[in-house]
Amino acid sequence: MHTLNLPMYPIKTVQRSGKHFVFDIFRKRYVALTPEEWVRQHFLWWLKSDKGYPVSLIVVESSVKYNNLSKRADAIVYGSKSGPMMVIEFKSPAVAITRDVFDQVARYNFPLGVPYLVVTNGLTHYCCMRDEQSGQWLFLDGVPDYKDLVEGSRAV
Repeated sequence: MHTLNLPMYPIKTVQRSGKHFVFDIFRKRYVALTPEEWVRQHFLWWLKSDKGYPVSLIVVESSVKYNNLSKRADAIVYGSKSGPMMVIEFKSPAVAITRDVFDQVARYNFPLGVPYLVVTNGLTHYCCMRDEQSGQWLFLDGVPDYKDLVEGSRAV
């Protein structure tokens, strides 16, 4: 797997019938180890270990309805009392982060209305926050710690 712009974590992998799997602590089961899944696991471990995000408040592959279509958001972070706070879109390190990727995560956000969006390919991470006054999305210098996320701070 690719070396990412994230710390290494004790991610468990196994090989079964010639295929590689990774244990997902969020879904509590082994899942196919794809380049995108490699990014997801490292990024979510980073949120948990370094940014203070509670495992119990991160939902992986959450169903989202948009224009009568069912889609799956890669991950949604919830506030302990405030509902969904952040939608995260993961891409393989080989996939460039383009406007189309941001459009994808924005579509997932229409029914949710979260104040934070994150897009990462494991090499480059983008986080933006909706400005309550203007309604515009502002790019942040980094991903906020969980306590700042739920307090609405722009601190990174």
